[in-house]
Amino acid sequence: MRSSSHVTARQIEVRPLCGEAEYEACILLQQEIWGDDVRETVPSAILQVIQKVGGVAAGAFEPNGTLAGFVFGITGIVDGVPAHWSHLLAVRPDRRDRGIGRLLKYHQRDYLREIGVSTIYWTFDPLESRNAHLNLNRLGAEVVEYVPHMYGEATSAKTDAVIGTDRFILRWQFDSPAEPRSMSGLEDAIIIAAPTRDHTAATSLPANPEGRWVLVEIPSDIQKTKLEFPDVAAACRESTRLALGHYLGLAYEVRGFVPVYQGGKSFYVLQPAAPESESA
Repeated sequence: MRSSSHVTARQIEVRPLCGEAEYEACILLQQEIWGDDVRETVPSAILQVIQKVGGVAAGAFEPNGTLAGFVFGITGIVDGVPAHWSHLLAVRPDRRDRGIGRLLKYHQRDYLREIGVSTIYWTFDPLESRNAHLNLNRLGAEVVEYVPHMYGEATSAKTDAVIGTDRFILRWQFDSPAEPRSMSGLEDAIIIAAPTRDHTAATSLPANPEGRWVLVEIPSDIQKTKLEFPDVAAACRESTRLALGHYLGLAYEVRGFVPVYQGGKSFYVLQPAAPESESA
């Protein structure tokens, strides 16, 4: 039974999923978040056996046993080194913005550290501002790649309807010292504005040979935009795909995310990558 009280992060217990009822609750939560017809729903058998081979299937439980969120990932080898791919993380819509997603990632990190894994990869939709803030600012993960249509153009998850499945691939090396991320100089940045009902996106972008910062705007709530103005949401996807692909192709790096900046807008912060001799 779902609690109607305001449960805080301090009241949440994060632990491995165990037993038929908890696996079933995880399946129902997947369907609630991504839709009943999503093809990638992880079944109970996989949730169970993945934990036998170094994978993670853990839940965030409220005091009354309600599953408020979960994280699921598999452990393998990347370039000859143990690594983990975090495939799914979800928090119930009415439990968000309470730090539960961060608790789930910290549980995942702590378990992997115990078994000798220090790198986690995962994807997220670049248009999801809440996820960008958690992943880049709170956790300190780094963007490795932008992949258009990563999971195909025919979407099955309701969160991808209208906007498709473009993704950032992230890498979180949680046992390596985090590089300081200075945001000085934003006042001189080139701003790539997001499309609105009254503003269409630019079809060409400055090459930026001077090496100035670039701010790429995204909607503060893409799911709300998608419901209210689906044409604007689709235009936002095209705009950010063009801008991020363009500047990453010019050896820029995503240095961070500003959830509230000029006029209450949200921006990715891009900067030219430092030469290897400087970053080594």
